[in-house]
Amino acid sequence: MTDTKLTRRQALTQTAGGALSLAAAMTLVNETASADDTYSKSEIVNEVAGFFGVAAKTAANIVEHVFADLGRPNAYITGEELSGAIGIGLRYGKGYMRRKKYRNQLVYWQGPSVGFDIGGNASKCFTLIYQIRRQREIYQRFPGVEGSAYFIGGLGVNYQRSGRISLAPIRAGVGFRTGVNIGYLSYTEDRDILPF
Repeated sequence: MTDTKLTRRQALTQTAGGALSLAAAMTLVNETASADDTYSKSEIVNEVAGFFGVAAKTAANIVEHVFADLGRPNAYITGEELSGAIGIGLRYGKGYMRRKKYRNQLVYWQGPSVGFDIGGNASKCFTLIYQIRRQREIYQRFPGVEGSAYFIGGLGVNYQRSGRISLAPIRAGVGFRTGVNIGYLSYTEDRDILPF
């Protein structure tokens, strides 16, 4: 049997290697835990199809685009909204934020827009939420992200972002509104008549 002595360098190297292995294992545990708090593509497709009353294939087509861009959401809002515009537009909505292991939370949203935009509509709105950590983080302004709109099978989606949190509202509705605009939505705890 050979008796070997570890040098200080070897001991430090092995300790560091063990610490790195432990850190890698903890990262894997954290990723698994956070994956449990997110929604899979099939869960969201089923929810979107049921909410809008559309075929699963139609829902899958729009959800596929959002998942390819943003990944798995960890919350979503289901609600309804009204909007109208003649150059300057207004949008008002109300719904419930749903998140695994949390109570449903009432959310209102309102906001202005400016652009080449005319018409009005009433919509059902299903908003995917990414990277939210605390429930109250939804209560802030989310500017629209330009160049991020898809329209598939009567459903439309665009992106909004504030800091690390991204939102992807999917809309389907009745009415006529056409054009291009920029603006933001302010998500609040209480209904607010002023959209600013």
